[in-house]
Amino acid sequence: MNTTYSKQRYPDLFSRPTAHSFGDTWDTVAVARIIRDNSEERKSPAFLYLGRTEAELLRAHLGAAFGEESVTTLHDTYYMGLKVVTVDTNHYICTGGSKEIRTIQTPVFRHAS
Repeated sequence: MNTTYSKQRYPDLFSRPTAHSFGDTWDTVAVARIIRDNSEERKSPAFLYLGRTEAELLRAHLGAAFGEESVTTLHDTYYMGLKVVTVDTNHYICTGGSKEIRTIQTPVFRHAS
């Protein structure tokens, strides 16, 4: 018997329903809410999983902001700090994974008086 171990990062589309239903345009406020709702103290999701339709909406949204020629693919794209992963389904959006939230610390300089 052959057994294969896999660290699957993709969501189980049957156990995790889509977190939002988009209309005809990308909804930045809804995505920010989804990320916030799936964040904990000092932890944030690492991935933004999108179905094909949502990936196209994001591509159009980014194309409007940066020019269509600059967004030919979402490969290696990060949106709101999450890596975008397209899943093989028509409609889907959710977050997954986990990463620590890093805070920028400003150094304190002490001046001699």
